[in-house]
Amino acid sequence: MEDPRPVPGPDPRLVAVPEAPASAWTPPRAGLADLAGQAGDVLDDLHRFVAAPLLRRRHLTWGATRAEAAAAMPGDRLLPHAQYRSTRAITVAAPPERVWPWLVQVGLGRGGWYADDLLDNLARPSAREIVPELQDLRVGRRLPMFPHPAERAAVVVDGFAEPSWLLWRAPNRTWAWRLTPLSDGRTRLVTRMHTLYEWRRPLTPVTVLLMEFADYPMMRRMLLGIRARAEA
Repeated sequence: MEDPRPVPGPDPRLVAVPEAPASAWTPPRAGLADLAGQAGDVLDDLHRFVAAPLLRRRHLTWGATRAEAAAAMPGDRLLPHAQYRSTRAITVAAPPERVWPWLVQVGLGRGGWYADDLLDNLARPSAREIVPELQDLRVGRRLPMFPHPAERAAVVVDGFAEPSWLLWRAPNRTWAWRLTPLSDGRTRLVTRMHTLYEWRRPLTPVTVLLMEFADYPMMRRMLLGIRARAEA
């Protein structure tokens, strides 16, 4: 089955559109209650971080059916030798049109990642509303994961078909999303990530630790965060 890619994307190693211009909206600062809640989220996920390598076979398909795990998704052919491949899913009680904007605005300094903000968003609370200034989705748009990120610490919008699928890409990673409408008005949200462990690069052990220990709890919380926001 061919990858559905009606909006072709560039190789992020060659070209990337700069982050969106500054706007009146800025990520909110965390108050004491926010920080306490974020710390509680991390503590709640602590056992998942620790146990992730032991539960690898199970968590790589958390929430996904066998058919979803086996189905083709955008980006599948880009990193054929990736050592890390996950397919995870959740059902959202909202149509794809209500889920889609939450994906469009993700990123550090943008809407956040809807996960453990203390760890992945510099303790700034992820957005709980749709931010119009962050809805400018463009192929090549760079979505940072860290402040002043290097090439491998950000993803680039590689292609999309609103509101059906979205593909982010980095030199060693692809991250795809698919939104499938269900007959009762709900959405099946599926995400797939491929990560290539580039053993010749000195920081690859850090990548391995992050993927093998942190990806599962963070992705699980992100899916739950998207669902909670879209259903609100």
